[in-house]
Amino acid sequence: MKNILTQKGKLKGKKVLLRLSLNVPVDGEKVVNDFKLKKILSTVEFLRNEEAKILIIGYPGSQKTDTLKPVAEYLKQFFNFEFIDDILDEENPKIISKMENGGAIIFENIRKYDEDKENDEEFTRKIASLGDIYVNEAFPDSHRKSATIYGLPRLMESYFGPQFVREVDRLCCIDETERPRLFILGGNKLKTKLPYVKRFTELADFVFVGGSLANDFFKLKGYEVGKSLVSNEELGLGDLLNHKKIILPVDVIVQNHEGVFVRKVKEVLPEDTILDAGPETIELLEEKTRQAKFILWNGPIGDYKKGFMDGTSGLVQAIAQSKAESIAGGGDTIFCIEKLGLQDQFDFLSTGGGSMLDFINEGTLAGIEAQK
Repeated sequence: MKNILTQKGKLKGKKVLLRLSLNVPVDGEKVVNDFKLKKILSTVEFLRNEEAKILIIGYPGSQKTDTLKPVAEYLKQFFNFEFIDDILDEENPKIISKMENGGAIIFENIRKYDEDKENDEEFTRKIASLGDIYVNEAFPDSHRKSATIYGLPRLMESYFGPQFVREVDRLCCIDETERPRLFILGGNKLKTKLPYVKRFTELADFVFVGGSLANDFFKLKGYEVGKSLVSNEELGLGDLLNHKKIILPVDVIVQNHEGVFVRKVKEVLPEDTILDAGPETIELLEEKTRQAKFILWNGPIGDYKKGFMDGTSGLVQAIAQSKAESIAGGGDTIFCIEKLGLQDQFDFLSTGGGSMLDFINEGTLAGIEAQK
């Protein structure tokens, strides 16, 4: 992989289109989790020290109307920049030409244009015309074939940022890690994550499936899941339903009109909603983390946003105390780890969620293929 650090001494005055992952949790106008932003600061600092002209591209959320202004406000404490509302404004080339070396511009939400998601060729050429060099420091977004991930590097001299390279270096050799391996997959949307479950059974010795993902397994096993979140489509679990490597919760925390209860998975009532893993399940996970030599984790195993954090907290603590090499990724996962202040007890925290899983599953990403 071509690391932009190899261009030290060659970037003075160069216009660098820097693609960053800026979709971080925001409450009102304030960034509430800056994990991903901290990881890209050294890349920006490198380009500033090299006296490049830095043109930052990213998006804040899934809506075209979302704004990067809260993120820009956060970044003000680290470096100076100009904020431009429209990356296609015809005045931009003139503004860029007058930039000082080492200066920066942050462009507003690139997703305000559908053409980015669609990888529109004309749109991509317009963006490419603004810069001399492209740098991808957006590992979390690089599983998508968008214009600013997949299109630009096919038109320009292109490099990866150092954080992107670190991600790939840590995730590329999981099949060479020590055994036994424990992979943990939580969160929701089993249809989306089913390919990862299948891949995990090939790579790991134990695969724990938690969160609402487990509800689909329970339902297909004939267990009552009450009002719990489940997929409404045919999943075709096939051999996975009773796969010898897959571990499911043995008890769960449920809520109904009478309160919150611990139940065995076969004792859930029609009025219950499953919201967390139970204490016996956490004990089971603690045992597996003690046995494991390598642990990979993505996705909370309870609905922490509704206050059901105990299961995920127990898992974080179990991994932190384990002697196994540990890697975790995904925004919600990192939030839960940092909430407990145990981030330093993990060997590596990936900035990616879906991109981390895609890379492990496929061995590559759209953003990587674009630079080959």
